[in-house]
Amino acid sequence: MTMTGTELTSIPEGFEPHFRKSPLTDPWEPLYSRRTENAVHMGLRLARAHTNSRGLIHGGLIAALSDNTMGYSCAQAMGWDTSKSLVTISLAVDFIGTADIGQWLSIETEVIRTGSTICFAQSLIKADDVVIARANATFRVVPRKEA
Repeated sequence: MTMTGTELTSIPEGFEPHFRKSPLTDPWEPLYSRRTENAVHMGLRLARAHTNSRGLIHGGLIAALSDNTMGYSCAQAMGWDTSKSLVTISLAVDFIGTADIGQWLSIETEVIRTGSTICFAQSLIKADDVVIARANATFRVVPRKEA
């Protein structure tokens, strides 16, 4: 299938340029996100920079973006309390498919439970609305260190 320029650059409704930058994710820009009441979903249009040496979407990209998205979702569900930080203590990703360059990759997260010391979240990772992976994570809620 040949994609047109419009298909390669179109961004699904509700997604905006991602609100937070990171040295890890800078090479993967442009990244997009949309916020719901209790979650943050992220997405990007897949490109060559997101592939491994075999031309497949790299599992590390999926794992890192899932970790980010689930952490942001826990923060969203907890009201973005600036006195607290979230640290990943467990991350699991099950890969059940792959994606092609040009497809829209989305990470759709659901927060399972938040507490004063721990937060649980899960995600479905989709390529053009087809599930290609699922992830879950546990985060420790810790006091934010002064810079």
